[in-house]
Amino acid sequence: MELRKLAAIAVIASAAALPFASTSFAAGADPQLAAAVASPTRSPDFVARDKYRHPLEALTFWQLKPRETVVEIWPSGGYWTEILAPYAKATGGRYIAALPSATRPLPQRFSDKALYGDIATTVFNQTSGPLVPAGTADLVVTVRNLHDWVRTPGYPEKAFKDFYAALKPGGILGVVDHRADPRPMVKDASDGYVNTAYVVKLAKDAGFVLDAQSEINANPKDTKDYPLGVWTLPPTRQSAPSGQPANPNFDHTKYDAIGESDRMTLRFRKPV
Repeated sequence: MELRKLAAIAVIASAAALPFASTSFAAGADPQLAAAVASPTRSPDFVARDKYRHPLEALTFWQLKPRETVVEIWPSGGYWTEILAPYAKATGGRYIAALPSATRPLPQRFSDKALYGDIATTVFNQTSGPLVPAGTADLVVTVRNLHDWVRTPGYPEKAFKDFYAALKPGGILGVVDHRADPRPMVKDASDGYVNTAYVVKLAKDAGFVLDAQSEINANPKDTKDYPLGVWTLPPTRQSAPSGQPANPNFDHTKYDAIGESDRMTLRFRKPV
């Protein structure tokens, strides 16, 4: 227990060196959340991405609290699962993973109940039913998923309606995605970048109120004009069009120097 406390203190102390937009959230972070972020059980590859994803600051910005029910949309490899599931277990909350389909489960390691607790699953896709019983979630989080839905008519609208239905009155929707601003969004967001105004409109049309925006995941180095879209940048580092073999002669140097994309971080609230 003492080690967990020390880890939490270390994370909060290190946050003091971050830019103002980040420290304003991390300074008041829940110690149990800080401990979950600092846990030695997290995958080293995921920890290395914290400097681009700012999990402590993001979850604090989204006002995550003990004993809450959290629904994560499309957890993929489990970056957020490694934080949210242990936090829910430690605080008496509930973590629900919304998967693209019932045939694409979470990685096997998340079956370790001693570490991750009882993870519940549901399905979210273009034709899925309710995420959870209406009005039962405190927080819904979707990170870098929306750009994949834009190319399918009606899909983004369904997503925000489903999120709204899942949340309790006063509940929070947290959104992160690759930010096209200040330039216009290209057709179908085919390069992976979406405009903030587009996301805000989707949310408002579903009934949400824009509660706050954060710059914790901003990257001013991102010029948003790459040969293979946002996927040219880390962590994907794509070197050839989708479906083609990787190009061994592709020079990643300047793209790696940019780092991960410039991202919007938004907090929407379902009115009481």
